[in-house]
Amino acid sequence: MGEILWGTTKSILASVIMLGVLTGFGLVHYPTGLWVVPLAVLGGLTFACLGLIATALVPNIDSFNFPIFLLIFPMFMFSGTFFPIDILPGWARLVAWVLPLTHVSFLVRGSFLGWYREGWEWSLAYLVVIAGICFVAALFLMKRRLVK
Repeated sequence: MGEILWGTTKSILASVIMLGVLTGFGLVHYPTGLWVVPLAVLGGLTFACLGLIATALVPNIDSFNFPIFLLIFPMFMFSGTFFPIDILPGWARLVAWVLPLTHVSFLVRGSFLGWYREGWEWSLAYLVVIAGICFVAALFLMKRRLVK
């Protein structure tokens, strides 16, 4: 639980710092920009739990490259963080909407810019569900790994 709390706290701190910096440049639309902080809690919780799941499943430290190359890199490529997913081919768009980072990017971008496109409710619901599933899985898998 402590590791999950720390990962979530780091997400909150990073989002508050970025919110302050981008506010200084006049790039944040208020009051919707304040939604970034609760979204950081949800995103931080999700990714902290995913990190613990990976930690619980890899057999040794040399195997950490597999989750990074199989999950993290594709998530960066397809999530819409660096370029819009609308330009991706159809199959890649489907992959993108399965990844949690796509939903976090979609919601955070909408909060900062003051607009939400259609479907933001589904992205929020997806993150709540995936965070809950990952939380339970992370606790179960880490307990199983540590009790061995």
